[in-house]
Amino acid sequence: MHLARFPRVKLCHAPTPLEFMPRLTAHLGGPQLWVKRDDCTGVATGGNKNRKLEFLLGEALAQGATHIVTQGAVQSNHVRQTAAVAAKFGLKCTALLEHRIKTNDPDYLDSGNVLLDRMLGLHIEYREPGLDMNAEAEAYGATLRAAGEKVYVIPGGGSNPTGALGYAHVALEVLSQANDIGLRIDHFVHATGSAGTQAGLVVGFEAMNSGIPVLGIGVRNPRDKQEANVHKLAEATAAKLGLNGGIRREAVVANCDYVGDGYGIPTEGMGEALMLCARTEGLFLDPVYSGKGMAGLIDLIRKGTYRQDENIVFLHTGGQVGLFGYKDFLTRAAG
Repeated sequence: MHLARFPRVKLCHAPTPLEFMPRLTAHLGGPQLWVKRDDCTGVATGGNKNRKLEFLLGEALAQGATHIVTQGAVQSNHVRQTAAVAAKFGLKCTALLEHRIKTNDPDYLDSGNVLLDRMLGLHIEYREPGLDMNAEAEAYGATLRAAGEKVYVIPGGGSNPTGALGYAHVALEVLSQANDIGLRIDHFVHATGSAGTQAGLVVGFEAMNSGIPVLGIGVRNPRDKQEANVHKLAEATAAKLGLNGGIRREAVVANCDYVGDGYGIPTEGMGEALMLCARTEGLFLDPVYSGKGMAGLIDLIRKGTYRQDENIVFLHTGGQVGLFGYKDFLTRAAG
């Protein structure tokens, strides 16, 4: 898996820590819980999108782009990180923000990621819910090109074969860390949404014949749709890497029982997971992705899905900035 063949810019403070969580492990009575701290990647408070942006911006600069266009929900972590990286490289950046959640809450609409977007000088265009947002971004990019701009369009979440290379690289990084400390990883768990993180991890672990199963805890789609999206992207990423034989369909597993009422809508389990991680490990998760991912993992542990002696690595994808968009819910959850 020779990733140096692809254009890339250096963004991340890597390797990010791989830490044991002793108090959360003890509280739940096992299994042995570890966290991969991709909230610590660096740019714009960190997060998993910086991993993808290393390859996406590398490709954009190689193509001579001067204007980045992307899309996401109003409190998108991906948009915030993309805007920051564009600013870091002196590129214009436009984001189409979808009103995916129906709310008039000023904390959600103007605080958190949106506040940082504005500080970064991001040009924001709003869209109503239900549109094909990647198609909207492509159309906006085409308009800019017609006006003479050199545009590079990044899909939501940075989730295409180029972006997924970032998490194929993380699979290599995690294995190196685990081998160095003698850690046998029995399961790797994370929140899955736009599919790029999970697709990259699956491709990386499969390419290295690691035997590590990846479980994505869904935050938006039903299971059949999520697994189909991830597998399709994993196949395309494997093809980009030149891997023979493709990706086994059974290597892509998602559990979408913890979405609740929809993307970005709080659940009691998410609130409990946020408070439990904060109060046992001093670890802040986010309310949209890692919070629901951890809520799913905690529930599966309580149901006896895993043995006490198994080692589970949970991927922290960042997004703590989004906590400030959920102030009322979190105030109630904190008691």
